Amino acid sequence: MSSAWQPSCSIGTLKARAELYAQIREFFAEKNVLEVETPLLMEHGVTDRYMKSMRVAGVYKTGGYLQTSPEYAMKRLLAAGSGPIYQIGKAFRLEESGARHNPEFSMLEWYRVDYDHWTLMDETFELLLKVLGEKQRVNYSYQEAFDTFLNINPYTVSLEQLRDFSQEMLGELPSDLERDDYLSLLFEDKIEPKLGVGNTIAFITDFPASQSALAKIDLENPKVAQRFEVYIDGFELANGFNELQDPDEQLERFKADNQWRKANGLEEVDIDSNFIQALESGLPQCAGIALGLDRLLMIQLNLKQIKQVLAFPAY
Repeated sequence: MSSAWQPSCSIGTLKARAELYAQIREFFAEKNVLEVETPLLMEHGVTDRYMKSMRVAGVYKTGGYLQTSPEYAMKRLLAAGSGPIYQIGKAFRLEESGARHNPEFSMLEWYRVDYDHWTLMDETFELLLKVLGEKQRVNYSYQEAFDTFLNINPYTVSLEQLRDFSQEMLGELPSDLERDDYLSLLFEDKIEPKLGVGNTIAFITDFPASQSALAKIDLENPKVAQRFEVYIDGFELANGFNELQDPDEQLERFKADNQWRKANGLEEVDIDSNFIQALESGLPQCAGIALGLDRLLMIQLNLKQIKQVLAFPAY
């Protein structure tokens, strides 16, 4: 009979996590990628429209934020000349808890100087093969995924058609949803579960530019951004970018986020001036990716609930 004080995962799972981290560190040590550590608590949060940061009172002038990822801090290191870097650490997001979500989670994030997103995808696949064993790689563009699994073009379908189609597929939905809301709901419910199944790893590329706040826009096709995601067993495992280097464009995107937040009754978030100044000083050409380690461990051990890989989950 278990007691409330006991961990929700087994001791064997704790050992498996330690072995996973050792594999990751070995992988990057062989490639001369530097392991770094950045603060969990910083002065600024993120302006991202769909991400909720955790506030912390009593620090800085107006309170601080537990970081949703180490991205801004790691890019400041890159701008300072760190070269290729990676980090294993905690991140925090206020979102619905469930089988695959906990407000505190473990993340692997790494950046490769002089890589683009295509090169980084190859390295990501290499790491996953090291951890999970032999699997086949499957590639879809965002448009190809919608065409393959839903038989619609996400870029040419009208908003009215998209709304009707979404309600037909998903049931009654709120009336105030935007185009990206419908696309995200369809992708999550009808496409994600079919990705990375049957011993495959699926890479989805060319996400809409409107869904890629820190990625470069594809100059040959401005509708899409140079962003990719990785899926295994229907799990969204990782999200990567060819990183935006232009400080003016990045600042405008942050301002647009805050305008959207204000229009939708959400709190505006102060823009991280240190991050913008780092971009102004010169961010090198690089590609970066954030990979969920709790989910990777779930996949490795064939577990279905995130609490099965956490010692003490929030819920």
